[in-house]
Amino acid sequence: MSRTKHDSLTLLLLLLIAILSISSVESGRPPFACDPRNGLTRSLRFCRTNLPIHVRVRDLLGRLTLPEKIRLLVNNAIDVPRLGIRGYEWWSEALHGVSNVGPGTKFGGSFPGATSFPQVITTAASFNESLWERIGQVVSDEARAMYNGGMAGLTYWSPNVNIFRDPRWGRGQETPGEDPVLAGKYAASYVRGLQSATGNRLKVAACCKHYTAYDLDNWKGVDRFHFNARVSKQDLADTYNVPFKACVVEGKVASVMCSYNQVNGKPTCADPDLLKGTIRGQWHLNGFVPIIHTYIHTYIHTVFLMFDFICIRYIVSDCDSVGVMYDTQHFTVTPEESAAASIKAGLDLDCGPFLAIYTDLAIRRGLLTVTDVDMALANTITVQMRLGMFDGEPSAQPYGHLGPRHVCTPDHKQLALEAARQGIVLLKNSGSLPLSTSRHRTVAVIGPNSDVTETMIGNYAGVACDYTSPLKGISRYVRTVHQAGCSNVACKANNLFGFAEVAARHADATVLVMGLDQSIEAEFKDRTGLLLPGYQQELVTRVAQASKGPTILVLMSGGPIDVSFAKYDRRVSAILWAGYPGQAGGTAIADVLFGTTNPGGKLPMTWYPQSYVAKVPMTNMGMRPSRGYPGRTYRFYKGPVVFPFGHGLSYTNFKQSLALAPTDLSVLINTNLFATKNSSTLSSNAIRVKHTNCDSLSLPLHIDVENIGNMDGTHTLLLFSEPPASVKWSPNKQLISFHRVHVVAGSKQRVKIDVHACKHLSVVDEFGIRRIPIGQHSLYIGDLKHSISLQANLEGIKN
Repeated sequence: MSRTKHDSLTLLLLLLIAILSISSVESGRPPFACDPRNGLTRSLRFCRTNLPIHVRVRDLLGRLTLPEKIRLLVNNAIDVPRLGIRGYEWWSEALHGVSNVGPGTKFGGSFPGATSFPQVITTAASFNESLWERIGQVVSDEARAMYNGGMAGLTYWSPNVNIFRDPRWGRGQETPGEDPVLAGKYAASYVRGLQSATGNRLKVAACCKHYTAYDLDNWKGVDRFHFNARVSKQDLADTYNVPFKACVVEGKVASVMCSYNQVNGKPTCADPDLLKGTIRGQWHLNGFVPIIHTYIHTYIHTVFLMFDFICIRYIVSDCDSVGVMYDTQHFTVTPEESAAASIKAGLDLDCGPFLAIYTDLAIRRGLLTVTDVDMALANTITVQMRLGMFDGEPSAQPYGHLGPRHVCTPDHKQLALEAARQGIVLLKNSGSLPLSTSRHRTVAVIGPNSDVTETMIGNYAGVACDYTSPLKGISRYVRTVHQAGCSNVACKANNLFGFAEVAARHADATVLVMGLDQSIEAEFKDRTGLLLPGYQQELVTRVAQASKGPTILVLMSGGPIDVSFAKYDRRVSAILWAGYPGQAGGTAIADVLFGTTNPGGKLPMTWYPQSYVAKVPMTNMGMRPSRGYPGRTYRFYKGPVVFPFGHGLSYTNFKQSLALAPTDLSVLINTNLFATKNSSTLSSNAIRVKHTNCDSLSLPLHIDVENIGNMDGTHTLLLFSEPPASVKWSPNKQLISFHRVHVVAGSKQRVKIDVHACKHLSVVDEFGIRRIPIGQHSLYIGDLKHSISLQANLEGIKN
């Protein structure tokens, strides 16, 4: 045999081995249940995929013993060998990429890492719904691939859609920001991408957390386990609950997680008003509906509880929060009472061992019934069946082909880079950016975050495919001189500042990469102030004074930082906020610095001055201002800011103009309701939303966006509404719509928005009721202001 033929056969053999190896990983996971090779399971009705899911669930519940059922109420659910069912770990995380934070996922072998996208707060700054959904699709592709390889589950307790109410919150980085509309749009988009639902089937099951009014971890001795969030009906309805409603109603999320804290004296995981009343009742996160059927046998009259299903979804506790309500909050006298209270309230699954330990005693004491347990299990098992976990071989299912070659692909890495580029916000630019590779041939790269890698992926991250640090990214453009200046972000000493000053003095430009990391802001760790840690501010000032060329400040952080000193320092010519930009963060930062990318991000949260937090305890949950209390977020706070919500500059200039803008709208009132309930329908000159025909209350708004600069760019159009001045309990203004549009230099794009009165011009009154104020509403698009007059029409709807 010739050497050429031998080499060809060797290569062919190696290729065949590789293919077989990949196939074995992709189809190597044994079935979770209903293994077609198991003669026992082939005959069981719950394994028959041709039957409706509710019939299969009913059959399985009828076969389980009570001890088995109880051990399925917790995240580390047991196996049931006699029915061919394996154990399952429900807890996996996928906040901005597949994560190994939960025990359900691990990296290694054929899956050494997964694509790590920018932290959520950074991605939110893109104001790009299609990007958020695409990220969700990629993350779920990689999650399914890892599940097929036996390295992950299919239930992911993400996203975090809490409102970033207080700038000190350590977990604000995980959220889409302070605005409820933005958070709701992000939630629905990311969930749709993750779940990629086809009919009733799911690629993975997402979970929106932490419901509700949860945004304090550990601040000045107050922790989330003991905190009682006192929240008005108004703030709950128009702020805290908005993203969760969007998750359920628009995103069709498979799960909602209740939080550790209490709300108005009651643990969220044991509050039937919040769980059964709001999530399941008002928003229709529908679980199963029990129906009693009576069967008469020859000698015995027996009553059986049978099951029918509206749907599909489950409620899970935050980890150990059921135990916390007893052990820490002392909500009940006995542990079995806490177990019963949570299940009765609508909880289906406990992340933690509490329900496995105390549910049996609760049943024996008469606090719970087996039917209550069956109701909870019906919801969780239904979701597992929607995921195909009872359909036999994973490789034979729609996503069974996904494996190692579908993780960390070039396309996925490119999307991570694009997400980072879109999320970077240009806060200040005196004309020094973009840098020039011909004029700025040597750049001093300085700061504790200048050569970091893991810092860029924030918290609830996994193992990234690879990293590009800021130093590495800038080095691809020009020669660099690197000095850390501080040994870490705490920056407790200034002994290295001299080296940084020398580097800046001899470079053509200086880039300072400063900010925070997980040692400063994190789960369990809220900040006490908003300034740069330690001597960081001194380092920036001294380097800017020494720098021969322009000085650019790049900030990595999840929360806002008071950098007023740099904003007003003329020697700091530009400021960028990169958030935590993910595995490709360094490349994205460099691309923006050198103009390969024209920045288009906008701040998803207000940047307050340090003086603000001195007036506002984190424990005050009120959104609206009151005596000596300034209020929270751009919607209610009117004081000074460092940078406002929605702020973000570009290397080009955009001009906005109204092309079509109606000026009035008649709001039809249901006259039958008005005749009997006029005090409720029309209160304070505002019509109750449910008493009008919302489908008819829409106005077309056409806005032209013109790029009048010399560089192609992307513009984020933010549309705000402001109710009539007579409405005292409403926000100052509120975001109602946003659109990201790419405009070539010298050209124009038209953006069409439908303004719906019920959705966009309504406000929530003191009682938590949503109403449409009558009178003159104002719309704001940048510097443009447009008025719309709403009139009540009593000749309207008739039943």
